[in-house]
Amino acid sequence: MFARDTASRDLGMELTEHGPGTATVTMTVTGRMLNGHGTAHGGFLFLLADTAFACACNSEGPVTVAAAADIDFVAPAREGDVLIASATERTRFGRSGIYDVSVACDGRAVAEFRGRSRTVRTPSAPGGNG
Repeated sequence: MFARDTASRDLGMELTEHGPGTATVTMTVTGRMLNGHGTAHGGFLFLLADTAFACACNSEGPVTVAAAADIDFVAPAREGDVLIASATERTRFGRSGIYDVSVACDGRAVAEFRGRSRTVRTPSAPGGNG
């Protein structure tokens, strides 16, 4: 899935680790990612965490999408910082799941993200009964 994610890859994100229900994605903050305060725009932090979440919740098979997500910004990130987003599955139940993603820089917490996923039902074949 990550190989087809041009939005994330075009921002320089790299999938560095992955396994069942887990994923680690890195991104270096560039000057084009800064807000008016000279720190990383929260949208980019959310995008990084969301990408790690997507990789973790799609790690075991069926297509899974975000149902909801929220983020707490803990500390600023600055130009040149290498951010590491580590996603972990907390639980899956039916077609739903809950995942936590920690975004850090040099061991310092930058953001905490919680995503809720939903596995998409496979569409039926043309002419099938759905």
